[in-house]
Amino acid sequence: MAKKASRPASPLTFDLPVSLIDKISSAQSKLGLASSSEVVRLALAKFNFDRYESTREEHRQISVRLPADMKTVLSRSSRKKKVSVGELLRAALDDLSVAKPAKTQVAKGKKKVTKPAAKVAKKTAKAPAKKAAKKAAKAPAKKVVKKAAKKATKKSKKSR
Repeated sequence: MAKKASRPASPLTFDLPVSLIDKISSAQSKLGLASSSEVVRLALAKFNFDRYESTREEHRQISVRLPADMKTVLSRSSRKKKVSVGELLRAALDDLSVAKPAKTQVAKGKKKVTKPAAKVAKKTAKAPAKKAAKKAAKAPAKKVVKKAAKKATKKSKKSR
């Protein structure tokens, strides 16, 4: 097998704080290096990756439902402040008071008063939807069984 020709180094983009970029620039001038790439290569060559332990907290993804108006406010604010939506969410969650909210306040941003009768109606309305979903899930399985049965009968008729 022929050796692959070495590819030229492709640029990697990193999002760094301005203070770290300033540190790269000062190291470049003090060490007499030609570019910031050389500073980064030198730093990586000298760095002991085995000793490194992250101080960053473990992250996990979650999915939440937000009303359209809240999504709009969130995205506009992120563009205005030039930060990510996730960063705004983290700031909002950090700023959230631990006090238990009143029952009339809902996380959707609208006030609702729920009645027990309305909850019962929702539960009964969901049951037919669940049945329909189960039927839909079973339907493809039934089709497969029917097709297999048809093939078997066709084969048995041909062999006669």
